[in-house]
Amino acid sequence: MADIEALFREHYGLVYRFLLSLCRDAHLAEELTQETFFRAYINARQLRDDTKALSWLCSIARNELMKHYRKQRRLVPLEEVADGQTAEDVAQTVEIKVLADEVYACAKRLEEPYQTVFLLAVCGDVPTVRISRVFGKSESWARVTLSRAKCKIKEMLEENV
Repeated sequence: MADIEALFREHYGLVYRFLLSLCRDAHLAEELTQETFFRAYINARQLRDDTKALSWLCSIARNELMKHYRKQRRLVPLEEVADGQTAEDVAQTVEIKVLADEVYACAKRLEEPYQTVFLLAVCGDVPTVRISRVFGKSESWARVTLSRAKCKIKEMLEENV
């Protein structure tokens, strides 16, 4: 089992900079870094090899960022929904949200790295140049991976029709 206090001292700055490079928001990166170490504390038994602690923490951090972006997408101010919208507008909004949920469900079934690249690019609105840095690959790799992920999701959606 990992010593969370030692992991915190050793990797806090790296996890914070990793999140900051993804979201470009110091306050959000700080908040998500704290949440990352809280999750690590709760799930410390899952870390079997201390040499892989940083990648484990970055995975938790990435998941926390994705969770944050998903929550932000779901929040729609009441004024935007009710103010001047017709029943047809509301129906169209609901239809779009249902389709978005289906796309997200398909994305969660993708294998790595397609899943992470798609979620970062589409849900997180992270540019492919930043995605390529996260994976340590070229920007063209990120674009091709994103394109392939989109094709796979399209195939899954067509199978469900």
